[in-house]
Amino acid sequence: METAQQVVRRNWLFSSLVLVLAVVSLCLLCYSVLRENLPDRLTDTWPWKLELLDIQSATAATIGTAGASLARAQYARAVRPAIGYFGRAIAGLAPDDRLAWACHVLNGAQDIAVIDEITYQVQFTASAHADGAEDSAKWGSSREATVGIELRGLRHHEDFALDFIDRGRPIPAQGLVFLGWFTEKAMREVENVFVKVRVIDRVGDTHERCINLLKGANRSPRHPDAPPS
Repeated sequence: METAQQVVRRNWLFSSLVLVLAVVSLCLLCYSVLRENLPDRLTDTWPWKLELLDIQSATAATIGTAGASLARAQYARAVRPAIGYFGRAIAGLAPDDRLAWACHVLNGAQDIAVIDEITYQVQFTASAHADGAEDSAKWGSSREATVGIELRGLRHHEDFALDFIDRGRPIPAQGLVFLGWFTEKAMREVENVFVKVRVIDRVGDTHERCINLLKGANRSPRHPDAPPS
């Protein structure tokens, strides 16, 4: 279920349009070169009698649009987010001083990313399945995931919590966004919580990654983990 980060949509105006202009300019250059080298008797026939651009102008247009396309690709790579996951056992979240596995999504890149969509799927443990639990049939909101977990008798903000994160929430460069936490009791029922995160970068490209909030989780924590350095 987990996936590597991938681009799911490019910004049409600053990606496809520039590429189309580069292809059109190249076609015009090829046409101009061919027309320039045709015998005189053919330059008065269709379509060669059309003079669209001279060779110098077509060359300048091709170099300009190709350069713009390359510059855009380089800049998009520079501002591309690096969506990752970070979790650790900490105290102070669950009542009664219980330790909890706290989950974060992080952006390891040097530029900000903005959340476009975030959806959840919940999978339960084998023992929970034996007791009638059913995994999520489709991607849903944090509220839907919360309701599904509560059906197992777990209490929101007491045994677990999933933060509400709406569209437009920024993930700063080299920054974290808190997603939720799970106690040992909750992790006896819940096997995996998959989160599909879609973010938009500075150039308008949309990136997506699916992460598992309970990957590597300490399901029976006895001591809090050290804070990140």
